[in-house]
Amino acid sequence: MPPVFLKDLTREDLIKQLAQMGEKRFRATQLFKWLYQKGVADFSRMSDISRLSQERFALAFLPDSIRVLKTQQSRDGTEKLLYGLHDGQSMEGVLIPDGRRMTLCVSTQVGCKMGCAFCRTARMGWIRDLTAGEIVDQVCQASKRLGRGSRITNVVFMGMGEPLDNLDNVRKAIEILGYPEGFSFSHRRMTVSTCGLVDKLNGLGSWTKRFRLAVSLNAADNETRSRLMPVNQRFPIEKLLAACRKITLRNRERVTFEYILLKGVNDGLKDAKALARLIAPLKAKVNLIPFNETEDIPFKRTGEKEMLAFQEVLLNAHLTAMIRDSRGRDISAACGQLSSEETGSGPLR
Repeated sequence: MPPVFLKDLTREDLIKQLAQMGEKRFRATQLFKWLYQKGVADFSRMSDISRLSQERFALAFLPDSIRVLKTQQSRDGTEKLLYGLHDGQSMEGVLIPDGRRMTLCVSTQVGCKMGCAFCRTARMGWIRDLTAGEIVDQVCQASKRLGRGSRITNVVFMGMGEPLDNLDNVRKAIEILGYPEGFSFSHRRMTVSTCGLVDKLNGLGSWTKRFRLAVSLNAADNETRSRLMPVNQRFPIEKLLAACRKITLRNRERVTFEYILLKGVNDGLKDAKALARLIAPLKAKVNLIPFNETEDIPFKRTGEKEMLAFQEVLLNAHLTAMIRDSRGRDISAACGQLSSEETGSGPLR
């Protein structure tokens, strides 16, 4: 039987695999601690595991799903990582330091199906979904790049791809990342962003308590949003907001709406007032995101004065509205700029 990618396995999956090998279930806890807490992927270095078991595991499992092929460092400290996958494909992620916070932006697909007009990833089209292990391993590989005493504190599913379009693997990855014997990320430390796949949102139920949700809105009327985001033709704003009202939230939590400001498209005071009216009845807050310009996308960035005026309209309507800082723009690592035109380096083993 060919070896299995270890990071694709939940705790229960791993316990079943170990039972078939004649191993005790406590080995699952040991393996998780070595992989995720200690960052050790070499079975021969797992000192509390017998030599015989180490040899069995080396034959049965592949500990790494991806590798870092290349990195780029921004002037602001942001680091973009190009990951190579076992089938020769590649994708990008971003490591963002901010005081005590160290946020990793992870990808969930190679490319994307959604076709958003302002997003560089959309130009790639969709190539394939990432497995749960490939999502989890982004956290593992990025963690290795941090100095002693530093750790990833937050994971945002805002990289390449639409997370809810790969929901089964994203759910599995979130489960693995939350294990106490692993990274132990709480729901406050994981954020999933979606363009608004209403059918998937409606099916989440109370599972939304496992993470924070961010909905990419970007317009307050269907005509503009459909032009920017083709998904709106399937799931117009009315259906999206109805789904958001049904989301199960923890006490004092709110849905975050992301709104990319595009000069002359959706950034006028009229747009701000329409947005305020639209989301005022919801338990929500707004992240205003400056557009990050790239050569192959025709939209322009809204000026700072206009951004502040837009924000003021929302604040005056008693909404929480923040202008999000763009990090890594000089290395095309900011929101909407991720794209991978390089290929990986073949099989990992």
